[in-house]
Amino acid sequence: MEGGLSMQIAQKKVRQIYESYHGIRIVLTVLGIAVNAILAFAMNRLGLPLFLDSFGTIAVSAVSGILFSGMLTAVASSVICSLFFSASVYFSLSNALIAMCTVWFVRRHSFKSVSKTLLFVLSVVVYSALVNTAVQLALFGEAQTSLAAQNARSLSTAVSLPYPATFCFVNFLMSLLDKGFAFVFSVIIANCVSREKLQAFQNAAWQQRPLTETEIRSLKEWSRDIRLSLKTRHASSLVITSLVLILIMGWSCVKLFFNNIKSERTRSAYNCVQFAASVINPESVDDFITYGRSHPDYASTEALLYNIWKVSSGVKYLYALRVEENGCRFIFDLDTTDDADDEPYEPGHLEPFTKEFEPEKPALLSGNEIPPIESNSLFGWLLTVYQPVRDSAGRCVCYVGADISLDYMAEYLGKLILHIVVIMAGFFLLIIAYAVWTTGVYTAYPISSMAACVDSFAHTGENQEKLDENVQVIRSLGIHTGDEVEKLYKAICRMTLNQAEQMRDIRRLSESTLKMQDGLIITMADMVENRDSDTGAHIQKTAAYVKIIVEGLQKKGYYAQKITPKFMSDVVRSAPLHDVGKINISDGVLNKPGKLTDEEFAIMKTHTTAGKQILENAISTVQGENYLKEARNMAAYHHERWDGKGYPEGLHGEVIPLSARIMAVADVFDALTSPRVYKPAFPLEKALAILQEGSGTQFDPKCIEVFMDALPEVKTILKKYNPQV
Repeated sequence: MEGGLSMQIAQKKVRQIYESYHGIRIVLTVLGIAVNAILAFAMNRLGLPLFLDSFGTIAVSAVSGILFSGMLTAVASSVICSLFFSASVYFSLSNALIAMCTVWFVRRHSFKSVSKTLLFVLSVVVYSALVNTAVQLALFGEAQTSLAAQNARSLSTAVSLPYPATFCFVNFLMSLLDKGFAFVFSVIIANCVSREKLQAFQNAAWQQRPLTETEIRSLKEWSRDIRLSLKTRHASSLVITSLVLILIMGWSCVKLFFNNIKSERTRSAYNCVQFAASVINPESVDDFITYGRSHPDYASTEALLYNIWKVSSGVKYLYALRVEENGCRFIFDLDTTDDADDEPYEPGHLEPFTKEFEPEKPALLSGNEIPPIESNSLFGWLLTVYQPVRDSAGRCVCYVGADISLDYMAEYLGKLILHIVVIMAGFFLLIIAYAVWTTGVYTAYPISSMAACVDSFAHTGENQEKLDENVQVIRSLGIHTGDEVEKLYKAICRMTLNQAEQMRDIRRLSESTLKMQDGLIITMADMVENRDSDTGAHIQKTAAYVKIIVEGLQKKGYYAQKITPKFMSDVVRSAPLHDVGKINISDGVLNKPGKLTDEEFAIMKTHTTAGKQILENAISTVQGENYLKEARNMAAYHHERWDGKGYPEGLHGEVIPLSARIMAVADVFDALTSPRVYKPAFPLEKALAILQEGSGTQFDPKCIEVFMDALPEVKTILKKYNPQV
């Protein structure tokens, strides 16, 4: 608990430090925007061809190392600079990408390497020149009046190169000065700030303990089987939603703007044809067709129509015609274009109906008014309105027509859309940066870190040291998002801590229970052994030998599928019970000083089956205690032989339980090296020779092998209990 409290105090102090850097980063961003705006305003007032609107952007990106801060500085500076230089807003995308590249370079290389820094600056200058040239030519064309455009035109004439190439070269020189000064300024500032503070600026963006590159890679490796990460899903959702909203709003605005312009031009065209219809004398229409320009009133009427056309906004063509069965016969057709191929029709010219006008032919022949008609012909995409000219009797003698160019409107809207896209691109990139940043530090990294830690905690098992270590790792994350994620983190901290403490309590209880069980086993074995006056410390020695043999088998990889940590523990703990069946043997037989008769030996052999029955009764009483099953095997079969000549069942080879084969070696070796009422203790060499002779006949050869390999340990035990051997 004290460790957890000290960790919380340390995390709180670190958080306070990061919060102070967070405030400094905000001030730094505002200062960067102000520097950009002031320098750009000064250049604009002085009439110099430099912008210097990326000084603050590059400096903020280099010092803070935060993508969103650098991009916010870039986009906000472009918006503010557009107040005194309208074209500045079109370069928000270019400046935002410069901020992105600077942050990437600082995180990967910093400005310590001169060669890498120079190569990076040159790359940014080339990129900036290309993007600025493309944007300016696409939006404003070649008819620019800026000083850079004028110099590019002069250079193009002098070296006989295309204007776009010279304009790109001039922009390259300007970018070299502009971005070069900015990077020199940023390098000086970055070198004045210690590496620790630069790292602290970057760490301040985290809403938890900052993860190292190794930890981030580990998280990616841990989540490689995830089909779609939380960060990708949330960032993609925000980006797609923003993009869809921008497209819908943009399309709606463009469509509304187009319809408004179309309606306005249509009203202007109707006003034009109505006014024009009023100046044409209905009684002179036939004469105008017959005599054409030679009619004395033709020129004056045409002059009036020209005046009407000039004051009518958006009208491309103005003409008067008479509708006949075979087509339209022109009366007036004003020359309103400079195109030599677009000559006006002469009076009396008959032009067949186009397919767009065929449905309205009956109405036109009847002299009725018709709705506006859209057509797409050699003259372009047009919207045509007609106004009938009626005589005093109300009869339609001709129509006045006006054409609105929808091609011009579409071209204008195309340029407008391009302007909007270029302007919005910088803001859209800023939205993406914000989405990626907030999703990463507020959601993706905290949840991934917690999930990875909880997963590791869940797979720790019963290792208390690992459990405590995982609890420390989870508590060291220090997540402080201030939302549901932080509440979840605190709940996980409490849960894992409580779980670890419960496991510690369970382990203590389990160990206490095991000690009590082992004590009962030893007590029971001692009770049996105390009846045998000749087996001093037999259970202690055999248990020690069993431990040596089973560990030797495990080290050499013998019986790997059988010898598990659980098996090893059960065998060692159960060893003292191998002779528990002797409790049923009478003292006369058990402690007889001489050699046993055949009948007495038959009675003595029953201690194996008696021990098996005693332990099976215990197993049925205490369910699930596997160590008693191994105790039963050792009690029942430790006198079986490898060649099948043992008792009580005559088992052979690996049919004999492994625990019993191990106990057979330990039991015989102790019997050979210990004094009995019927024999003295054999010397060690003779006892070992007897064991080796029995390898493969009486004993499991592998058990004998590992026993012989561990003779130093065997001798240590032997000297402890049998110092005379």
